[in-house]
Amino acid sequence: MTDEIPTVRCALADWTDTLRDARSGGFAMFDFLTAVDETDRADEPGFDIVAHLYDPTPGALRETLVRTTVPDGEAVPSCTGLWRGAAWHERETHEMFGIPFDGFDDGTGLGLRPLLLPDGFVGTPLRKSFVLTARVSKPWPGAKDPADTPTGQADQAKTDGKPARAPRRRMQPPGIPDPTWGPR
Repeated sequence: MTDEIPTVRCALADWTDTLRDARSGGFAMFDFLTAVDETDRADEPGFDIVAHLYDPTPGALRETLVRTTVPDGEAVPSCTGLWRGAAWHERETHEMFGIPFDGFDDGTGLGLRPLLLPDGFVGTPLRKSFVLTARVSKPWPGAKDPADTPTGQADQAKTDGKPARAPRRRMQPPGIPDPTWGPR
């Protein structure tokens, strides 16, 4: 394998045909399908739909990504007719991003339905526009921007020579006993 995965980009209208061509070209193993929220992109905003495929031919393992862009609110043609295993991935992508899949069929006849989120959950948590409840209820506890530090406090912490807090003790990897353990 190389660090760079070959990628095939196609128009949304050609999505199913491009996947079918990849499958007939040896990429018979479906690995995953997901989306990337690019709704804030200046040119061609929407969601990038990505399918990762493998050619499992012994001795010549190849992989490829097939990508397309779907505008927000439009449906993507389902690939469950090519790979039954794509059903789980399409359900997850629908639930996390709110992207519908036309022609979805997982054999149950129930259509796209919740997969991972709890009953009653409202929203699509992997969209950039989704507001995390924890950020609304309490401020982020991380480091503050130096510009927010009151004048003089940052300089005082540097000049008095004392650390801002006691340093953390060194953590041992799991399974390694404390140095005080055992015979001496």
